[in-house]
Amino acid sequence: MATKIAKTGITRERGWLYYLDKKGDVSRAKMARGGGKTRKAKPQVVTKVGVTRETGFLYFIDKDGDVAKTRMAKPGARRSTAKRSAKRASSARRTGGAKRATPRKATRTSRKPAARRTTRRVRR
Repeated sequence: MATKIAKTGITRERGWLYYLDKKGDVSRAKMARGGGKTRKAKPQVVTKVGVTRETGFLYFIDKDGDVAKTRMAKPGARRSTAKRSAKRASSARRTGGAKRATPRKATRTSRKPAARRTTRRVRR
């Protein structure tokens, strides 16, 4: 769940990308459309907010036009154990019982050693 940090009430215009810049202010940049060459336009500062960022949070402009933050997902983080155990139980019900390990294939014990390969030497 996102928490609001600053109420700015920005009304968005089509064709612009709104974001929080390095200084913590709300800025906007013209979106590139069509893939053709466009002249480089400088980003415009919409409102000066001065938000100080904390590590581990994602900052964005929400649909009300206010600055909000939410905790970032940890990379490679696993699901909670409750979800995993529920998933295992449901798969066990589908298969008709507990999961069984596949039987191991029989290995050959009396194996012949590999034939030795020798290259024929050509005498000159």
